[in-house]
Amino acid sequence: MVTVKEVKSTIAVAIAGAFGFIIALIWKDIIIGAMKLGGLWQDGGFVDTTALIIGIVVAIVITLVAVFGILYITKWGGVEKK
Repeated sequence: MVTVKEVKSTIAVAIAGAFGFIIALIWKDIIIGAMKLGGLWQDGGFVDTTALIIGIVVAIVITLVAVFGILYITKWGGVEKK
């Protein structure tokens, strides 16, 4: 029989994983954009350094929000550290 605690824990792990995936995708775009400015990438990227800086600031804010989301959801789900 599955308990409510197990369901909450499973949901918390899944949501935390989704937050981590969002963080990874955002930083992937920042890295590719910086490589485009350096002439090391052809597709996508930023048009100038100002756009890169704005992108980095936005990525930092989203990362912080996602990290706090991970902390909150793992506390809600009662996920234990191993």
